[in-house]
Amino acid sequence: MILQGKRVPLPPAPVVHRQFEAHAQAGPDALAVVWAGQQVTYAELNARANRFAHFLAARGHGRGSKVGVCLDYSIDMLVAILGTLKAGAAYVPFDPAYPAARLQLLLTQVPDLALIVASPATAQMVESADVDVVDLEQLSDRLADLPTTDPDVDVTGDDVCYAVFTSGSTGTPKLTAVRHEGWFNLLNWLKAEYRLHSGSNNLVVSAFGFDLSQRALMAPLFCGATQHLMSTRNFDAMMAYRILKEHDIRVVHCASSTLYVLVEWETARGGDALTRLDYVLFGGEALKVERLTDWARREGNTCTLLHQYGVAECTDVATSYDLADYRPGEHDRPPVGKPAYNTDIHLLDERLRGVPQGEQGEICIAGASVGAGYLNAGPENRKFTTIEIDGEPRRVYRTGDRGFVDEAGDLVVLGRIDDQVKVRGMRIDPTDIERALARLAGVREAAVAVTYTDAGEAELSAFVVPAADGLDTDEVRLGLLKTLPKNMVPARFLNIPRIPLSPHGKVDRAALVASLKNQYADSGTAS
Repeated sequence: MILQGKRVPLPPAPVVHRQFEAHAQAGPDALAVVWAGQQVTYAELNARANRFAHFLAARGHGRGSKVGVCLDYSIDMLVAILGTLKAGAAYVPFDPAYPAARLQLLLTQVPDLALIVASPATAQMVESADVDVVDLEQLSDRLADLPTTDPDVDVTGDDVCYAVFTSGSTGTPKLTAVRHEGWFNLLNWLKAEYRLHSGSNNLVVSAFGFDLSQRALMAPLFCGATQHLMSTRNFDAMMAYRILKEHDIRVVHCASSTLYVLVEWETARGGDALTRLDYVLFGGEALKVERLTDWARREGNTCTLLHQYGVAECTDVATSYDLADYRPGEHDRPPVGKPAYNTDIHLLDERLRGVPQGEQGEICIAGASVGAGYLNAGPENRKFTTIEIDGEPRRVYRTGDRGFVDEAGDLVVLGRIDDQVKVRGMRIDPTDIERALARLAGVREAAVAVTYTDAGEAELSAFVVPAADGLDTDEVRLGLLKTLPKNMVPARFLNIPRIPLSPHGKVDRAALVASLKNQYADSGTAS
């Protein structure tokens, strides 16, 4: 089964920062970035980025180079990103929200890193790197003597623009590289398909290291709009909502779990800042649509919810679905829609042969969005492979996700192939149990994680956030037995005050498992 995205021609040089430069020339006084009470125009941001690009070029860090960026959200962050792109180099986010041990590991995984841009608040986090660490503020006098003109660098669509870390099955993070052509294609699709424009102002609410954050950072500058940044390292729902309320924000990109938090914040306070948005583009994990239904049906809600699917290896977004078209009961899971421009979705069996419509297969992505591969993982690059379609070779990325195409021609994602676990001899997807839990009265939200007995046998543990005090876990168990076979009912249930989120805004299952181990350790009971 093949889902084909609309074919849209790209310019001869589909280079992302050229769009920003065009806006800086056409509307130099337009507001580009707002952060912590400061603001810069397109002309000012372009001039500062150009100076940094000339600085990189003078040091020989041009096309093919990789520049690390370890900064909190700030105007300097965008100066560093745009300057790196203008020099023809690619940037690599080192998210200061990560634990120190994680950052130390990431620093060892970038081949031929040129330098790292940091600040006084973040420099110590990357001091173990065997490269120079530079601070834009300390360089201000030197940068002031450099040209403010756009550097004359012949960047092409094949050049890598950024590389982000994604979790590796071996425990070693993988560094996946994205080309300008793929990033340009994504941003151009968003702009054209959803009619984004100079008024489509954005607020970034996801962590810098997240692949989603890269398009969230660049999309408004690609469209000539204003980018708003929070002055906090970690997601702060109160601050985010205040900015949404006080500024003319029109677009937000986020993970599903972050959207739940914002919706609940608005619902609890009777606000309308979210309902007045043009778009929320979200995804990254299995959607619990019941957590959005009441808010989405509020009278006067004009916000379009775009449920999207993609992977970091293929420029973040491959498909999109307007959730207003979803009718509960038609599908067990809401679809993620149809492909972006110049993108194809192939549903393949284990022999890389297409499966019929309605049948499950591995989701493989082809087209302009397919990235350049992993920069630090040789064998893992086998996920980027070539298949023959109608006698023609097509480069695809094997996502490891399973799904099918429904009767309406929309992609439905069922979960990870390797997330299925054998419990008591049966293969189970934990997200199916989470959905059943969410439908029970008294359950506000829930997550299911795989844990192991002392004998090494896999079992399921459910973490439940009650809607009110006094939720009886035995009642929850009985409720599940009405809809699920006995082998899918978790071995244990734990009431918790909230579901922990990772810096990327997704459910942190590792933290859940750790909390369970700690509980049993404190009680003196083996887990």
